[in-house]
Order: sequence, then structure tokens, then C-alpha cells
Amino acid sequence: MATDLHELLRSLRVWDPEVTTLPAFDPAGAPAAPLELFTTWFAQAVAAGQTEPHTMSLATADPEGRPDVRTVMLHGADADGFAFASHAHSRKGGHLAARPYAALGFYWPVLGRQVRVRGPVTAAPSGEGQADLHARSTGALAAALTGRQSEVLGSLDELARASEQSWDRAQREPTAPVPSWTLYRLAPEEVEFFQGDERRQHVRLAYRRTDGGWERQLLWP
Repeated sequence: MATDLHELLRSLRVWDPEVTTLPAFDPAGAPAAPLELFTTWFAQAVAAGQTEPHTMSLATADPEGRPDVRTVMLHGADADGFAFASHAHSRKGGHLAARPYAALGFYWPVLGRQVRVRGPVTAAPSGEGQADLHARSTGALAAALTGRQSEVLGSLDELARASEQSWDRAQREPTAPVPSWTLYRLAPEEVEFFQGDERRQHVRLAYRRTDGGWERQLLWP
């Protein structure tokens, strides 16, 4: 029997109280800058058992302005911005070369929380990107060494052969260079924190960077 997508969608519950605890969020007590609040929320998501809380949606646009989105991993967040990595020749790398601006989206359903970030993106010096890569797992290095991200693949057998070769090299050479591997940093201009509410009285707190620092505003849900 074929699946009825609409029936399946209607059967799903949002923030099921059996598995989700929606904490209170008083924006009056939020810090003056968003990084401190992001760090607190991230730590709370980890403590609550959120699966892979460091994954995020990354939205970019191609040279014609057509949007694209994918899930990537957060490599760090500090005063310099939110860091992620990719090959410079990948689709996202090409987008960022043409339009160096992006948006990030974090969703932690175990707490009913979202964080949205927008801002310009810059590439870190090559040495920083290589250091970041070599600090990660053997699998991460092997995947980077395979190197043909976003190119057309002839077959899964071709991928298996290339992957095996990359794994062998990554194990033999844990500091093997991958010149195309690039660490990107998004410098936030806007950061929004969303706290879900069972009665749909969601709390949205937006930070916007100004010449004088960060400005905070509440938004209607």
C-alpha cells in the first residue's frame, strides 16, 4: 500500500510532551551579545540529549541569486564568527566565492528551540583550514582527501575505490594536506533565538548588529 503523505503528516505531533520539555525563556535576562546566549543554549541542548546539536542548515545563493541549502557541521563559534568547512570547489564554495553571504539555522527539537544567523562569510587563511582539518577524525580527513565534492559520480563502485584509497592515505599520513579544504567564518549581523511554546506563544528575540553594538528586539511569532 502506498504511503499517504498528507495523512502521515497530520498524524505527527509537534513537541510531544512525552519526549520534549519546553523550557521558559525570559528575554529580559538575555545577555547584551548573542554569542553568550548561543553558547548557553548549545550547552543546554547537549545536556538535554539532543542528537547531533552541532549540525546546522547552511543557506547560500548561486551567482543568479537562486538559493540552496544543506546540512553541515559547526566547527566553532567565537568573536570571529561561526565556522564551517568545505572544499573551495564544492557547490557551496562556488556560491560563497560569488556571493559571500550566508544564513545558518540550528534546530534543537528536544527543547523546542531554533537559532538563526545571517551575515557575510570570509575564508580563513589556508593554514587555519588545514589545522582545523587535521584536528578532526581520520574519517574527516579521508573524506576531504577524496576531494571531488559536488562533481558527477559515475558509480558507487568508483566512490568505494576512491574512498578506500583516501582512508589508506589518511591513516598513513594524518597530516596530509588538502589544498582545496577551506575553513569559512560567518560574521553574524543578525541572530534570532526562538523558544517554542505549547500554546504557540513562541518567544522570538532578535539581535541586530549596529555601529554602536548589538540591538535587541522582540518579534511576533
